[in-house]
Amino acid sequence: MNPEEQTPQAPLQSPVENGAAAPEANPGGDAGRIAELEAKVAELTDAHLRAKAEVENARRRADEEVAKARKYAVEGFAESLLPVKDSLEAAIATPGAAVEQVLEGVHATLRQLVAALERNKVSQINPQSGTRFDPHQHQAISMVPADQEANTVVTVLQKGYLIADRVLRPALVTVSAPK
Repeated sequence: MNPEEQTPQAPLQSPVENGAAAPEANPGGDAGRIAELEAKVAELTDAHLRAKAEVENARRRADEEVAKARKYAVEGFAESLLPVKDSLEAAIATPGAAVEQVLEGVHATLRQLVAALERNKVSQINPQSGTRFDPHQHQAISMVPADQEANTVVTVLQKGYLIADRVLRPALVTVSAPK
């Protein structure tokens, strides 16, 4: 209803105040209306309780799923490392193998390990010589005089690793000293 359409209402007065006779009470109509309203209240209360229970159940299911995700988060990674472990155990099981065979097996196992790491979004940080030093991905062990621009990587002492975009371990590097 628009405010322009509203008509001012007269203040409520009892029938006795305005001189009119009191109307007869309609007990049957009021009782029916009360029963109807009580039924509506019961219906709304039931709907409220059901909605509240559904929210609680959804919250409980979400908490259980988060707990499972935390508990088994490493499952995929561990599963991808099992072939690497199997290869290492097979190498140990053949003590009389020739050095060439062992070296070939080590290279194959390393390829398996690299593939498992890549599947799990683990990548290496191995900066080339001359790359600008990045303190977010590199850890400088020492500064050495070099024939290259200052604050650039001279050598990598140990590769670093990333999981997705997060540094798991920074690369240990030597950095060129300012001239």
